[in-house]
Amino acid sequence: MLIGMTDPSPGDPTRNAARTRAALVSAAQRRFADDGFAGTTVRAVAADAGVDPALVMRYFGSKRGLYEAATAVDLHLPDFSSVARRRLGAVIVETFLSRWDGPEGEPLRILLASAATETTAAEQMRTIFAGQVRPAVAAAGGEPDVDIEVIASTLIGMAMMRYVLRVPDVVALTPTQIVERFGPALQRQLVRR
Repeated sequence: MLIGMTDPSPGDPTRNAARTRAALVSAAQRRFADDGFAGTTVRAVAADAGVDPALVMRYFGSKRGLYEAATAVDLHLPDFSSVARRRLGAVIVETFLSRWDGPEGEPLRILLASAATETTAAEQMRTIFAGQVRPAVAAAGGEPDVDIEVIASTLIGMAMMRYVLRVPDVVALTPTQIVERFGPALQRQLVRR
C-alpha cells in the first residue's frame, strides 16, 4: 500500500514525515547508484520507497532536489593540523578511506560515478572539496592551490579505481596497503616546502 499525501499510520506526523523522507533518500541513493541521474525516475524511487510519487515533489521539489538530498555529504574531517607532520599523508589517506567505506560512501560513490556526465554531480563534488577538503588540507600545511588539487586528484583517483571502476587489484588491497601506497604520494605534496 502506498503512503499518500497524509501518512495514515498513527503517531507523530513529524516522525512519519522524517521516516518517509529518509526512505525516499535511501531509495534514491540505490537508484542513482544503479541507474545514474538520467535513468532514474521519480516514480521508480517512490515505488521503491513504497510512497506516492507526489511525496517526492512535496519533500524535494524535483528530481534534481531529490538527487541533491541523496548525494549530500558531510565528511566530518578532523583537524589535520594536530597530526604529526611525518604522518600527515598516511592520516589523510586513512581518513578519506574511512569516509568512502563509511555511511558517507554511498553518496560519494554516486557523485563520483556521475561526475563525468552530470554537471550537477561534478559541481557538487567540487563544492565538497572546496568547502570541506581544501580547508582541512590547507590547515595541515598544504599549499592553498596546486598541492591541494594534486592531493584531491590522488584521493579521487584512488576512490575511482576502488569504488566506481572496481579495478580488481585495487579492490583487493587492504586499507593498510592503500595507506602504504597512497600515503607517501600525499606526504610528498604536503612536506615538499
